[in-house]
Amino acid sequence: MGQKKLNYNRLVDLVCLILLVGVILYLIIMWNSFPDRIPGHYNAAGEIDRMGSKYELFIVPVVAWLMFLGISAIEKYPEVWNTGVTVTEENKGRVYRVIRNMLSTLKIIMVAVFVFLSVNSSLSTPLPIWFTPSYIILIFGTLILFIIRLIQVK
Repeated sequence: MGQKKLNYNRLVDLVCLILLVGVILYLIIMWNSFPDRIPGHYNAAGEIDRMGSKYELFIVPVVAWLMFLGISAIEKYPEVWNTGVTVTEENKGRVYRVIRNMLSTLKIIMVAVFVFLSVNSSLSTPLPIWFTPSYIILIFGTLILFIIRLIQVK
């Protein structure tokens, strides 16, 4: 415990909080303009394959909040992270910094995607064709980038 947060990590947390609070405010303010039935699920092609109650709009932001809080809690305990490399006193700071930055990056991607899904569902529109491949590339690209960085700093 006790790894110092970098400005990048603090900025990510701030942006995540703004997005999470913003989507809740958006849903509350725009509530009366939403149709009673909204997309409840999308298939891999982004097509709506289930309609649900507009009250379901709050499920995704609640899950996003829980994931944000969970990842934020995990960030505080680097000794429980599975780094994939041997952590020594010499490389501990570098390895933990890379892992913390990876977690922060994945956290902001997750929050941004969940906010996008909430707003998109509230508009009752199918997901754009680029959404699923972009999300997959973003997640795996981030993981690959940070694994490479981790190997370099070990």
